[in-house]
Amino acid sequence: MWIYEKKLQYPVKITCKDPRMAQYVMTQLGGPDGELSAALTYLNQRYKMPTKKAKALLTDIGTEE
Repeated sequence: MWIYEKKLQYPVKITCKDPRMAQYVMTQLGGPDGELSAALTYLNQRYKMPTKKAKALLTDIGTEE
């Protein structure tokens, strides 16, 4: 079971905006080689696994990714 709390682990205070760095971070998280696409790849591949143990492993990896 997952509990979602919309709270930062460490407090963040932004003093100046950096659009170039924001674009870089967005590319790493949501780009074609980013974390989201990797997680979705693991979660989609689990449906083709022949054993329940392999499905569980890919599910765990995808949710942690």
